Amino acid sequence: MSFISYNQTYITIIAFILRAPSSLFFFFSSSARALSKPYLSSNLMAPKKDSKAPPPSSKPTKSGGGKQKKKKWSKGKQKEKVNNAVLFDQANYDKMLSEVPKFKQITPSVLSERLRINGSLARRAIKDLMGRGAIRMVSAHSSQQIYTRATNT
Repeated sequence: MSFISYNQTYITIIAFILRAPSSLFFFFSSSARALSKPYLSSNLMAPKKDSKAPPPSSKPTKSGGGKQKKKKWSKGKQKEKVNNAVLFDQANYDKMLSEVPKFKQITPSVLSERLRINGSLARRAIKDLMGRGAIRMVSAHSSQQIYTRATNT
């Protein structure tokens, strides 16, 4: 590589870094060589923007980050609100007495889901079934109690 081509490359790199028009650097190279390379032509500067100014918005402008649209967060999948019963009616109470002792796993959440009763009523129903001897406790924790059907053991 000769000294002139090294110098030409060096000037090209400086032109890109400074984003200066290449016409300032023509005195280092021949004009024919500069015109044959598109990156040394006058297209080095960014294109001019429209002269129309955007209308002033009421929201303050955000600094930094570019001109991308702000992400709109979706509300996500919302679970439909269930209307669980607060008190037993006679049909639901009879269903609890007949079907719940046959469940393999009995927890307040299982009773609440299957019988459509709220959690506090499900806990009271489990205490009632424990008193009758229809179910037995498997595990007790402060937040979740697990019961199962009473077997003849």
